Amino acid sequence: MIKLTSSQVSVTWCLQFMNTFNLLYNMTSRRNPWTAASLLMVIINALSTHSLTCPPAEYQIGSECCPLCPPGAHVKIDCTEFRTTSCLPCIEGTYMDNPTGRTRCYSCTNCDTGSGLKVKSSCTLTSDAVCEPMEGFYCTDFKGDKCEAAQRHTSCKPGQYIQENGTAYRDTECSDCSDGTFSDGTLTSCQPHRQCEAEKLQLIKAGTPSDDAQCGETTTNVALAVGVSIPVFFLCAGLFVAFIFYKRQKPYHPANGDNPI
Repeated sequence: MIKLTSSQVSVTWCLQFMNTFNLLYNMTSRRNPWTAASLLMVIINALSTHSLTCPPAEYQIGSECCPLCPPGAHVKIDCTEFRTTSCLPCIEGTYMDNPTGRTRCYSCTNCDTGSGLKVKSSCTLTSDAVCEPMEGFYCTDFKGDKCEAAQRHTSCKPGQYIQENGTAYRDTECSDCSDGTFSDGTLTSCQPHRQCEAEKLQLIKAGTPSDDAQCGETTTNVALAVGVSIPVFFLCAGLFVAFIFYKRQKPYHPANGDNPI
């Protein structure tokens, strides 16, 4: 069985239409020229709407159906009636993941560290690079398994605690501390304020949602310490002065054999 090319099929189809038109024209033109003209318009419209449909493994160029180039390559020269499609491999930094009739490969995606992205899998001739969020970032724009945009995890404020740690797919969740507790924003739970009275200490500064309470010695203890330390200080000072005075008043006795000049 002889296989006709797409151009041969189109020519054969046109010839059949012209033969049919010629026959009908001869039958109608002598009787009614307007009928022949109308028939001509119908045929021209049919010819103009006729389109070539190529198989899935081919692409259309003019009146030809050309074989697609394989993944990892692009079209160099389109096919003709006498030769098949000429293909070239993709150059470095480009890829083609499907059979194609394109004359250029796609540019590989750049995983920009300045945008919080890093390479999950590198670009090859047949597949694009896949990006994922860097540590401390989460993806804000997913397309399939690819992350195209990322944002830094939210930092909880003082007075808040980390309810849920951020992941590559979601942001950090923060919640406010309840009364009587505090957090500097880095804790996974709020801590209770220090109870000064329970420690028999005096409250110096009340706790806030972001800071712990500050405790100190009670006034009684401070006064007692001052009252004891002052007399002790003066006693020690007096003893020191008395010792110096005693040393100066003690007579000098030269050693045996020493004669004063």
